[in-house]
This record gives sequence, structure tokens and C-alpha cells, in this order.
Amino acid sequence: MSLDEYERHYASLNSDLGGESVASGRSASGTFSGEEEKLHYIPIRILGRGAFGEATLYRRTEDNSLVVWKEVELNCLSEKERRDVMNEISILSILQHNNIIAYFNHFMDKDTLFIELEYCNGGNLYDKINQQKGELFTEEMVIWFLYQIASAVAHIHKAGILHRDIKTLNIFLTKTTLIKLGDYGLAKKLDSQFAMAETCVGTPYYMSPELCQGVKYDFKSDIWAMGCVIFEVLTLTRTFDATNPLNLCVKIVQGNWTMDVDDKVYSPELIRLVYECLDQDPVKRPSADQILDQPVVSCSRQELEERVALLNSAMKKPKLSNVTESPVAVVTTRYREVYCWGGGKFTPQKLDTFKGGNSAQQVCAGENHFAVVTVEKELYTWANVQGGAKMVGQLGHGDQSSYRQPKKVDCLQGKAIRQVACGADFTACVTDEDQMYMFGSDYYGCLGVENERGPQALEPVLLEFFEERPVRQVSCGDNHVVVLTQRGDIYSWGCGEHGKLTLLVNVLFMLGFI
Repeated sequence: MSLDEYERHYASLNSDLGGESVASGRSASGTFSGEEEKLHYIPIRILGRGAFGEATLYRRTEDNSLVVWKEVELNCLSEKERRDVMNEISILSILQHNNIIAYFNHFMDKDTLFIELEYCNGGNLYDKINQQKGELFTEEMVIWFLYQIASAVAHIHKAGILHRDIKTLNIFLTKTTLIKLGDYGLAKKLDSQFAMAETCVGTPYYMSPELCQGVKYDFKSDIWAMGCVIFEVLTLTRTFDATNPLNLCVKIVQGNWTMDVDDKVYSPELIRLVYECLDQDPVKRPSADQILDQPVVSCSRQELEERVALLNSAMKKPKLSNVTESPVAVVTTRYREVYCWGGGKFTPQKLDTFKGGNSAQQVCAGENHFAVVTVEKELYTWANVQGGAKMVGQLGHGDQSSYRQPKKVDCLQGKAIRQVACGADFTACVTDEDQMYMFGSDYYGCLGVENERGPQALEPVLLEFFEERPVRQVSCGDNHVVVLTQRGDIYSWGCGEHGKLTLLVNVLFMLGFI
């Protein structure tokens, strides 16, 4: 998009926000009509609050996808701040890249602006670094992060856009460690690759020397921020730190930093690249494209590109809305609740665990255990047994404890769970990548793996058999399992008593499923 096209696009968006508000799906009385109920977003939880509004996670019922609505109260903003908001929408609407937060829609409701954005279910890089608790990332993981960040920055720079606020808090992740660069509220469109910006903006920890000095800066200021981010990934500490902004700026301008990393842990090439990004002279810093061409990245670039494409294709994404149309957004207050009973409880009991932020998507029950998949693709399991009886691994928590309250299966961290099924004393689940995991008792061979650890698996085990046979759906009886693959093939195993496995396949054949 040329600068002229960008300016026309910006003006068009500005006129949208300056005119009458777009239909919000709400009647004059504030209630929802039957017709309007057909299009709605169900609120899940508030992700964060800012000075001018909230960011809330919603489920779009049209395609069952998760999205974020960023809410901005315009009457709280100055004229300049309103322009910044408009600027963010303009930039988001022209950036389409696998490693950049996708923009879907926006609309006005009186004095409130709503922006619909892609949701990342893995938090942000700041949290990811803190979760390491001192344990260094592998070099392979660092290069994976570096490649994705550099790819996103290269794309926005080619579009003539300077991000100006690259930091770990603005680098979002999915559960599969796919990176999405977001938050373009401070971004600026430059006339050309040689243009310079003058406004002093950004987060102090990541500000370049030229920003601290108040002189003109260009795309290389983003590269400096990238260097600070990769420094944090390598060392798990900030590049620059101080008790006040003035001392921080002095340290940055003086280049007062050290990188205490053993080259036995990370390759000299990777460490040198960080030093190049943090060169005091912006001219000597590499461009984002030059970073991607560095041997430490380029040697596996094709593999990394394919991995990003594969992970993106596996994500369930909302349909992209056209900003020139008048979108309808209906927000309801209905939440999904989970009730359970049995084991001496004759009245359904509501579980507070699945209230609000952990809304349930699917529930399943075994002989004495339960499993729930939440809308954020996380798996929770718990037991309902008498006398503190031990489990046989069907909860997947790595032990034999009988957890009475729903507990997230941390062993599946990083996996987006799509479906779960329970047998009598085992559990099966399928991920968004069509992989299948099982855990629990293997007494009847229901786990479908050669289990060297004994007659049970306390933690989820990947079924390698289905790695080349992507799984569409799994179903469990008390002691047998049936799987439908994406190719339409059906596999069954476990206890074949009374010919149930053969009979099942014959029935499916007669019904035309196979």
C-alpha cells in the first residue's frame, strides 16, 4: 500500500468513527431481539484493563472461534489520543502476516470504540520468560522466537511502519509457541525507508539511545528494541535496569550493559547478533531482513517458515470482516456452567472452577472421573471416589492422587485440546493439531501404546501411530476405544469381549460411515 493509499484508507476510517455509531446489535431498550440473537459473542473473561477501557475475550458463536474485543472509551481521550487509536486501526487493517496479531473488525457504540482482534491463548513473552524460573531456553527455542519476531518486524518495516513499542509484553504467544506481534497504538507510518521520526515514545526499558537523546530515529530503533528482547530471552534478565527513568536513559546512552552468557550454552553467532542489534550507532545495526539472512537463522529458515505456516493453519480463525460494511456485534451475558452429580450426590452441583474465565466447551465422564475441555482449549480433570481411593493415572496429573476439584492437566501445557473422551479408568484427548494423547489404566490395552512403565500411564502419552493419521474424533467405551481419522478411516482397540470391536466396525460399515 502506497502512502497516498494509506492516507485515503486512514481518512475513510476516520470518517467512520466521526459519524453516527454503527449498529451494535442492541435495541433502543437495551435488550436483544430474537433476530439479533442469531449473531452474538459470548463473553469469557476480561484479559486486562487500561486507562481508557478493557480487553475482553469472547467466543464468536458464528464459527465458535475466540476473539478479543478491545474497548476504548473515546470520551476519555484527548484529540491526539483519538488519532492514536485511529492510527492503530489503520495500521492493523493493512498488516496481514502469520506473526502479527490479526485485525477482524471494529465498530462504534455511542462513545465507545470496539476493535475485534485475534486471540493468543499462550500469554505473552514476558510471562513466558518469568515462567522459566531461571532455566535457560534452548538455542533452538531462542532461534524459533528470533525468527518469528524478525519476520514480523521485517513485514511492518516493508509496509513503511515503525512499531516504536516492541517489548516482551507486546509479543504474544499461542500454546504452540507461535508468536504474534501486537499493540500498534504507538506505531507510525513513515514516508520512505529513509524517513525519520521525532516523537519520543515507547517503553523506557527498550528505548534506543537516539530516542533517549531526543534525536531523529528510524526503523533501526525497532531493531534496538528487538535486541533488548532477545537479550532477555537469552539471559532471562532485562538489558537495562535502573531505579528511575533518568538513570535508565543514562545507562542506555552510555551503552552500560553486559551480557553474561556462556558460549557453551549459546553459539557465538547468536550472541554476536545481539551485540549487533544493540550497537550504539543505528547505522551499524542490521535490518530485520539482514537478521533473517544470518546463518544462525537462515540455515533452518525453510523449516521455520513451514512450521509457522502449519501452526497458523491449525488455528481456528474467525472470518475476516470488511471494514467498509456495518458490522453487528451482540454481546450476551450467558456463561457456560458445569454441573456434576453421582457418588452419593443426588442433586447436581455447580462447579465454580468453570465460572467466567474457564468456561467449559465439552464435558465427559468415566466410571469415577470427569474431564472438561475449556473454551481456551485447556483440559481439566478430577475424581469422584469414596474413601480417598487412588487413581490409576486417568487424571493425567503424574500421580495417583484423587483430586476432588477440577485441576488443569499441566502435562499438556502448550497443547490446544480440542476434544476429550473417558473410558472407565482411562482418558483420551485430541489436539488442534490432530494429535492424540492417552493416559490411565492399560489393563485391556486401551492406551494403544507399548507402555514400558507398567500397566498404567500417569501422564499423557502421545500415540505415535496416529502421527501420520491425523485424528478427527475419539470415542471411548468402558474398556475400548474407537478413533475416526481425518481421512475417514476407523480404528478400534481394547477389550473385544462379546465381539464388540468387530460388531462396531460392521455396524459403521452398514451405516455408510466406512
